[in-house]
Amino acid sequence: MNSYLTYANDPILWLLSLPLVAIVGTLAISYSTKVKKVSPLVNLTPEDQRKAFRTGAISAIGPALGVFVVMLGLISKIGGPLAWQRLSVIGAAHTELTAAEMAAQAMGTTLDSPDYSLVNYANACWVMALNGCGWLLVVSLLTDKLDSISFKLTKGDTKITSIISISGMCGAMGFLAVSNAITSNENMVSAVVAGISMILLNKLGEKIPVLMEFNLGFALIIGLIAGSIFRS
Repeated sequence: MNSYLTYANDPILWLLSLPLVAIVGTLAISYSTKVKKVSPLVNLTPEDQRKAFRTGAISAIGPALGVFVVMLGLISKIGGPLAWQRLSVIGAAHTELTAAEMAAQAMGTTLDSPDYSLVNYANACWVMALNGCGWLLVVSLLTDKLDSISFKLTKGDTKITSIISISGMCGAMGFLAVSNAITSNENMVSAVVAGISMILLNKLGEKIPVLMEFNLGFALIIGLIAGSIFRS
């Protein structure tokens, strides 16, 4: 049944995945270096920079933990090299797992099927890659036009820009949260507990400001634990 995993975890695939992962790491370091260089232009002090990086790193703990948990399941289906490569670029474990499952269904099988073969695995590689290309094309073709579109919508009013940005983020994250929460009882428990935790942690953060940086990560971890307990 899992003979294809022998090829999916071949050392050659690890080597082929390494360049793309290395590019992502190099870009992250490059962006960080450039941010430090231009920070004085916007009066961002070294202390502000450290606080911003620390906040981002801490806030990433919760989402990264969620991705790690799903990644374990992804590795068991498509092997370590491809999972490592895809999540280094996209970072959306559920999206990649869904793409792999859809690729299997298109060929009349499933990821858990005994007849899942090397051909099915190769098809999954193509589907996952092409799925990510759509996002890259939109960014490549429209990024330079977003500034003019934004100015036309807001007339240069930064308050309206903030409202639109926050509303868009709330809508996107709300859609993802609800669409996943309604798929199972444990997901619903995780979402509700994480939401309540975030409210309570924000209240606590008003009294202990230093905790505000940790709230998102803590809330997500609490939600994951609550969902796991409910499921077990």
